[in-house]
Amino acid sequence: MNIKIEAIKESDFEELLSLFSEFATFEKLEDSMTNSVEQMREEKEYLKGFVARTDENKIVGYATYFYTYYTWSGKAMYMDDLYICKEHRGIGIGTRLINEIITYAKQTKCNRLRWQVSDWNEPAIKFYKNLGAAINPTERNCDLIF
Repeated sequence: MNIKIEAIKESDFEELLSLFSEFATFEKLEDSMTNSVEQMREEKEYLKGFVARTDENKIVGYATYFYTYYTWSGKAMYMDDLYICKEHRGIGIGTRLINEIITYAKQTKCNRLRWQVSDWNEPAIKFYKNLGAAINPTERNCDLIF
């Protein structure tokens, strides 16, 4: 199977929304999924990332990111999501997507790439450790929902 990695385009939004919902279910956070294609279009300047696309033009994975600034280390990239459809896992798509993010972070002169992993997701933890990532067990998410 040939997989192309491409930047997210507005024409991807409908298909991506379905994958966002699938990922929310995988994370056991279905109720947190409130996004819509309309919202994505309104906020498109903030939706940055890459998709993994098959020869049949189907999106089977994605990685999203945004820039941030850490007072201790400066400019950084935050990878919000990395998700591969269940039937396409284990064939290197996740590696290709995260490597695309890593390369882009370096090209845009970021000092670090940060992301989160659920403490129950052992395959992802192993994958990230194999990349050389340091996983911080101390920090916790804090969210205010408006």
